[in-house]
Amino acid sequence: MKDIQKFIAGFRNFRKEYFSREDAPFEILLKGQNPTTMVIACSDSRTDPSFIMQCEPGDIFVVRNVANIVPPYESDEGFHGVSSAIEYAVKVLKVEHLIVLGHSLCGGIDALMHDDKVRHTEFLYKWLSVMRPVREEVVDHFGEVNKRSCTACEMAGILRSVRNLMTFPWIKERVGEGKLSLHGWYFEMESGQLLSYMRETETFEPLSMCCPVLKREQEDESE
Repeated sequence: MKDIQKFIAGFRNFRKEYFSREDAPFEILLKGQNPTTMVIACSDSRTDPSFIMQCEPGDIFVVRNVANIVPPYESDEGFHGVSSAIEYAVKVLKVEHLIVLGHSLCGGIDALMHDDKVRHTEFLYKWLSVMRPVREEVVDHFGEVNKRSCTACEMAGILRSVRNLMTFPWIKERVGEGKLSLHGWYFEMESGQLLSYMRETETFEPLSMCCPVLKREQEDESE
């Protein structure tokens, strides 16, 4: 009950300090949303992408699920929640960027790596099976399940999801036309770093080193 009271108090503060402000953006947002970016993130309670990137309402279109998984394109009569959100973002909102945002200490990836523990689950085991080939590759490389292999699987899972995005024909088309960019980002909770996958080096590197503006700001702070 204490948590619910906290949420209600937070909403009241939101109404007072944000929603009712003269410069609050909600009057504009009532006319519709126009985000340039979609973020596919994990459901983990510690990794809210709006909080991590300090976004304002209307900045990003977000879908979250266990282990920030993008399943491959399937055109059938099943229920495809993640795919429908991606379709809305690309076809209707016409976003310019798609970011797959993973993170360290991911419970979903830990469940994938120790899949015997979740084999009995009704939905989770099947959902994580999308990434089972990634798990097998990582375990074959490291020879065991440990912190290093779990980290590797977290990062490899991001890349598999980015590749799966390219199985959607209308995403592949927009990427080819230069109208859409795909990104793989990794939030390292222990250090507070946000890493981006760089195709040139085939590694995840701090965004501060990838972006010239952030790099200059970091250099200025160190002087």
